[in-house]
Amino acid sequence: MTASSAVLRVGGVSKVFEGNQKIRALEAVTFDVFPHEFLCIVGPSGCGKSTLLRILDGLDLPTSGQVLFNGELVTAPSPKISMIFQTFALLPWKNVRENVELGLEAQGLPLRARREKAAKYIESVGLSGFEEAYPRELSGGMKQRVGIARALAVEPEVLLMDEPFSSLDELTADTLRKEVLEIWRDPTIVTNTFVMVTHNVHEAVFMADRIIILRARPGTLVADITVELPRPRVKVAQTQEFFDYEKKIISVIEQYSGPAYGTQT
Repeated sequence: MTASSAVLRVGGVSKVFEGNQKIRALEAVTFDVFPHEFLCIVGPSGCGKSTLLRILDGLDLPTSGQVLFNGELVTAPSPKISMIFQTFALLPWKNVRENVELGLEAQGLPLRARREKAAKYIESVGLSGFEEAYPRELSGGMKQRVGIARALAVEPEVLLMDEPFSSLDELTADTLRKEVLEIWRDPTIVTNTFVMVTHNVHEAVFMADRIIILRARPGTLVADITVELPRPRVKVAQTQEFFDYEKKIISVIEQYSGPAYGTQT
């Protein structure tokens, strides 16, 4: 793929937080994200992964550098780029359907159209029958499914995910990883470009086409690795080739941040 075909172009992005102490969170980060791609961002805690994702979404602005979405400068959130958060971020006083409809309502979509679109994406995440349930009645995995449906319902071109499975038990997380990949491959779902931040190297190799690695603060891109493993990767995940990718990524992270990261995979 050529740079001109990129959906997102991240060019020399740096971020400095001013306060009692100046913190350089990111420094000169440059990479492209292409259509139909599943990209993962990994690195040690404090390397600016979540900050970078917020800048991609337009929730925060870089101190220097720029992000282009289809050639247009990103300066504010856009319905064409959606975000899924680690903490679910559901409104507790709204039921599943109402939470999923939030973005559609903000877009001014008529009630009937909102209901139809919300129903489609609630079904796509396996929550049909739970439309009237409130967040307090849902498990962690179900809450995250609501978050995924809400993000997809506005039919963005790019879906950003900030450690979406890290607060879930491993069995639930494993199930959701597979479901998210099915959604990504589903030709009836408009959204087909995913960018995910994760601490979990196994998860990154299992899900990604490409993995970019940031070093410890200030977050600087130190590697861009293409994962050339066949899909689906359920059986591939037990092969030596898969383990070799994990070892390679952990080795790069440890090179720049110390050996402790190897225990966090």
